[in-house]
Amino acid sequence: MKIIIAGAGEVGFHLAKLLSFESQDITLIDTDKECLNYADTHLDIRVIKGDATSISILKEARVENVDMVIGVTSSETTNITACVLAKQLGAKRTIARISNTEFIENKEEVGFTKFGIDELISPEALAASEIELLLNQSGFHDSYEFEDGALTMVGTTLSSEALFVGKSVREAAAVFPELHFMPIAIQRSGTQYTLIPRGDTTFKEGDQVYFVTSKGGVEELYKLTGKIKEEIKDVMILGGSKIGHKTSCDLCDHKFRVKLIEKDKDKSFDLADDLPNALIINGDGRNVELLQEEGIGEMDAFISVTGNSETNIMSCLVAKSKGVRKTIALVENMDYFQLSHSIGIDTLINKKLLAANNIFRFIRKGEVVAMTKLNNMNAELLEFIVKPTSEVSDNLIKDLDFPRSAIIAGVIRDGVGMIALGDFYIQAGDRVVVCCLPKSIKKIEKLFL
Repeated sequence: MKIIIAGAGEVGFHLAKLLSFESQDITLIDTDKECLNYADTHLDIRVIKGDATSISILKEARVENVDMVIGVTSSETTNITACVLAKQLGAKRTIARISNTEFIENKEEVGFTKFGIDELISPEALAASEIELLLNQSGFHDSYEFEDGALTMVGTTLSSEALFVGKSVREAAAVFPELHFMPIAIQRSGTQYTLIPRGDTTFKEGDQVYFVTSKGGVEELYKLTGKIKEEIKDVMILGGSKIGHKTSCDLCDHKFRVKLIEKDKDKSFDLADDLPNALIINGDGRNVELLQEEGIGEMDAFISVTGNSETNIMSCLVAKSKGVRKTIALVENMDYFQLSHSIGIDTLINKKLLAANNIFRFIRKGEVVAMTKLNNMNAELLEFIVKPTSEVSDNLIKDLDFPRSAIIAGVIRDGVGMIALGDFYIQAGDRVVVCCLPKSIKKIEKLFL
């Protein structure tokens, strides 16, 4: 695919990096010479210095021949304008990053497609949704929902209490015949190698395992993994950033009791006006005495979303030491993901990874309707819609030429999620969730074309 990315900031660079690894034809546009020089020397892409809203710059990038234009600068006005112009100049598809979540909430009413914008993404809204989902699945460190929870992906680290430690996948299935979940990826403790489990793969203590479950399966997983589902109601949020604001707003709407700590006095007053159901505290969240005064030890969850990754990590460690059960930290550095569990933080979230995942599904071939990368693992989870012409259509799963480095995690038919084994018959219109390693993506895409 020929793709133009407007904006060489964190999201743009990360996206260009992921796409260049897949040999996509990428052109990166930005006004910052330093950012472009770094991208030019580190990635196999074309760079153009200039304003993405300039028609001459877009023409220099050969916009009339591109499959997609992605606007991910820090300015939503620039992103929207660049996408509108690109569409008029011949780009097939456009995606704009925005920070005003009202645009997404009123997308149909405003009709952005009429202007030439096919998709809107908000990293802040994605992060807020991710946080709320993690609080609802409190026993797990990562989760993702397909079709409003028809299928749910959850990640956990197996402790010695997990009932299937020491058993193979096949043995575990025999012990628990009413199986409503499927293991889809394993990373052994102390390694960076991602394993797609087969029948003879054995679960070991310390394994980081991802499962896909149908409705009701999450409850089974709590029992089998030895995790305890504790209701989370009292939440402390550090940082009144856009993510902190959106998360507080969403949690208050769902009857959570929220305390938000913000250092800036003026911002605190603005937040208090916007969030009447949350308690806004003006103070420095790095001050342990302040946290104790505000009852950090009585909180069910602590979420740190300031603009500083190190502050977020350290404050979560303080919260953990005070007995808070669930901690979530926003980080910018991807390398920190390797450290999260070893240092004791439950979950790290990253805006650029969430945004890139959301954009990636538009780049995959076949009818991909949802996609997520597994945190800390070299694997992707894709949801395909089966066409009548797809190779998988009208076939049993066991008869498919499916690569060993991929697995069908589940199927959604008529809104109902099912864990699909070898004798499952795939039909046109089914939504099939597949977990695969990067080396098998091209083959999987061909099966669903």
